[in-house]
Amino acid sequence: MKKLLLLNCVGLTPAHLGDDTPTLTALAKKGFAAPMQGILPGVTCSAQSSMLTGLMPQDHGIVGNGWYFRDLSEVWLWRQSNRLVRGEKIWDAAKKRDPNFTSCNMFWWYNMYADVDTSLTPRPLYFADGKKLPGIYGAPQGFRDQFEKDYPAFPLFNFWGPTADIRSSNWIAQASIKAMHDVDPTLLLTYIPHLDYNLQRLGPNDPAVRQDLRDLDNCVKPLIEASLAQGRKILVVSEYGIGEVNGAVHINRVLRRAGFLRVQPQLELENLDPGASLAFAVADHQVAHVYIQEPKNIAAVRSVLEKTPGIDGVLDRSQMEEFGLNHERSGELLCVAETDKWFSYYFWEEDHLAPDYARSVDIHRKPGYDPVELFADPSIKFLKAKIGIKVLKKMLGFRMIMDVIPLDTSLVKGSHGILVADKQQGPILISSEAECDDKNWHLTDIKELVLKQIFE
Repeated sequence: MKKLLLLNCVGLTPAHLGDDTPTLTALAKKGFAAPMQGILPGVTCSAQSSMLTGLMPQDHGIVGNGWYFRDLSEVWLWRQSNRLVRGEKIWDAAKKRDPNFTSCNMFWWYNMYADVDTSLTPRPLYFADGKKLPGIYGAPQGFRDQFEKDYPAFPLFNFWGPTADIRSSNWIAQASIKAMHDVDPTLLLTYIPHLDYNLQRLGPNDPAVRQDLRDLDNCVKPLIEASLAQGRKILVVSEYGIGEVNGAVHINRVLRRAGFLRVQPQLELENLDPGASLAFAVADHQVAHVYIQEPKNIAAVRSVLEKTPGIDGVLDRSQMEEFGLNHERSGELLCVAETDKWFSYYFWEEDHLAPDYARSVDIHRKPGYDPVELFADPSIKFLKAKIGIKVLKKMLGFRMIMDVIPLDTSLVKGSHGILVADKQQGPILISSEAECDDKNWHLTDIKELVLKQIFE
């Protein structure tokens, strides 16, 4: 067996290779680099699951970053149990070939309870009074304990939210080097999220993104050098490319005005009531699963959505089959945004009726993905002072809500999820080894390529 690093640099595209990414570009010249065909939906959980199983979403079941759990009548995003992912994973297939194979998963999604030998993943601590503190989950327990003992706390608030930046990626990269030396796995999987942030905040064409590319390259350089020094092969992958957008489609407001969506008034605010709704959407970047209670309403819902500006296509289950997305967890319809639009989860008509979580970073309670969480509200006067006071209250043990997230979807300048026409703007595959660079690579090819490089 040969050892291998599978490095996931989110948002990296073939167009990003060049002067701003000298380490990654040199690795590509040493071996090869090629564009990859992405999947629909091109979002984190679906894309990673396709790479690790070699399957399309209709086979592994991860139809988005979340979906509507019909038996619970609830929307859940960003679950962490690997048992949600169906199909044989890379590490399962490798163990069958050689029982001595070992794997370490550093921050790829659906990390908890995966059949890997060692792992780390973000896992905040939630207290009864509503307080949230940074934390990590790891297996086995002793593996996690070493990081909590030797390392500063994982910078959770630099992993997502208005302060998300290179610090979280640097922590993961350095922790991966430690894991490489401490447990020396056959396969080391590392997830580096950095490019995701400003590509969504600023858009891919903003000149400031060049600094993010340099920061990413500097972040992964020590990890790549340590891997090569250890004789480890390297595969660099990405899940999707991020395109320029200039506005959101408020799909749930459309369904509400058409009489399909229901809300539950609570304390002068509104909450989505999915179990009572005839139809509603789980917004996920540039795609949205639309769940419809009664088959008799499908045609009427589709008619409304097809007339909605910003929606490029509305797929039924038979059409989803063509894209490998016809699964029981999928909506009865799937909406695909136009290239310069994305879907918000907003269902309220007036901002003063928005639920309390809308103005907070709250990825588990929101019934859809919310990239506006990457911003602090620019309309708040003395914003830093307000945040400082809230942090002080938290430190003193008082309950508080960090309600500093705006409700202005126009702030978001980049998004993803659709299939891109220009391969230079889509996912990338880089290998330290010479491979067939004229092959039409697909995300689902990664599993077999990893096994080939380890065992052949």
